[in-house]
This record gives sequence, structure tokens and C-alpha cells, in this order.
Amino acid sequence: MNEQQLTLACSRQHEPIQCGLLPSTATSAIIGLAWLWHRTSPQNLCGCSDIMHVGIPDWWGDGLAHLGQDPIMGKLIEEYGEDGLKGKGDLFNTLIRSIVGQQISVIAAESIWNRFLNLVGDVKPDNVLKFTKEEIASCGITRPKSGYILGLAQSSKELLEFPFDSSSLEEIRKHLIQFKGIGPWTAEMVMIFSLCLPDIYSPKDIGLVNAIKKLNPSVTTMDEAEEMAKQWSPYRTMACWYLWRILDPIPVEY
Repeated sequence: MNEQQLTLACSRQHEPIQCGLLPSTATSAIIGLAWLWHRTSPQNLCGCSDIMHVGIPDWWGDGLAHLGQDPIMGKLIEEYGEDGLKGKGDLFNTLIRSIVGQQISVIAAESIWNRFLNLVGDVKPDNVLKFTKEEIASCGITRPKSGYILGLAQSSKELLEFPFDSSSLEEIRKHLIQFKGIGPWTAEMVMIFSLCLPDIYSPKDIGLVNAIKKLNPSVTTMDEAEEMAKQWSPYRTMACWYLWRILDPIPVEY
């Protein structure tokens, strides 16, 4: 079997093999190794990409139908349109971008993130580790955050090799926050923007609290805002996206 035939065989791994084309034992081993490489290559680490959503979440349409009946969310959907959250399929990228955006405005975070992209290029652990803390900080990222980013790149295997698809929300949260630099808010951003889970609310997010206060001036505390957000379950992730749109001129993105 030549190289072209081998490539064709790998690309048709789910098709039945005709009896006259049964590969030799050695060729079968090569095909098996090619499949294994695909499943464990960096972009498919631990099968992680299989559950990191790319594009519009599957539940978005159901969420629009459900929240469209809510008097508050219905108006926001009408004002900002039905096009919303889109997963990028890259947990590490989302995590690092969330750390960059910790405790700063969306506009400031966007500017700093663009400088960081110009420095490292594709946000992968190996690329991040090419730079020092000082070089990362030169993008406008604080020195503590720069240290967190390097630490997560160094611990990326342990970070990413986790059964996200079969774990509970609490198990995912517990796994993420064990890494330095990841607190509850950052874990929630990962669950919203990378895992694209449908019913996540971030109670300490100042933007969400301020948006709810703007919609309902009787709300004065984070606890009251969190209580009000319960009415948008089981699609609080969608509610968060529309709440952020109230305050920010550009959609929040991590």
C-alpha cells in the first residue's frame, strides 16, 4: 500500500473495507497509530475537543424560544438579535483570555488581548512558554496574571486531561480552581464560553450585577441579583450574554 492509499484508508476509517482490499497486519498497525495520533494530538488532547463546542451551542434555539417568553429577556433578544454566544472549541485559549480580562473593562481587556496575540501568536501552551513573565507583562498584563498564565501553560496537561463531558458542574469547578490564577469567576467563564453549558450564572460578575440593577432598580446587592437571575434558568448562560450586552458596546468574548 503506497502513501496515497494509506491516507485514503485513514480518512475512511468508518467505511467498510472491501474483502479484496484487506490491509496487511503492518498496514493495519500503521492505520491504528495514525488514528491514535489524531485522537491525542494537541488539538485533540484527551479527546477534549470533542466536548469543547465550536459555534452556536446546540441548545441556543431552545433557549431563545424559552427566554423569548420572558418579559425582560424577550425585549433584550428583540433589541440585540438572536445571534449570540459562539464557542471557539479551545479551553486553554478561553482560560487565558479570561485571566487577562479579570477585573478590567471589556474594552481594556480586548486591547490587552490583541497585544498578547501579537506577542505569542496561536495561544497554545508551547507558544506561551517561549516567553518570560516580563515579556508577557509588557502587553499590559499585570505581573501576577503573567505568572498565572505561565503556570497554566506549564500545567496544561494536568489542566486539560480531565473528563469535562462526564463531570458535574461542581466537579468541573473544583478541578479548575485548584490551579493558581483560576477562581470561581474564571471557572464560570470557561463553563460559559468554552464548555458552553446552558445554565451558568456568575454571581460575582460586576457587569451582570450592574445590568440586573439597571433592569430592576429595586435590586441592590449581588445576592438579590443572583436571586433574580434564577427566573432565567435553565438558560442562565444565555441570560448572561444578553445582560452583558446592556453595558458593553461590543459582545463579551472569552
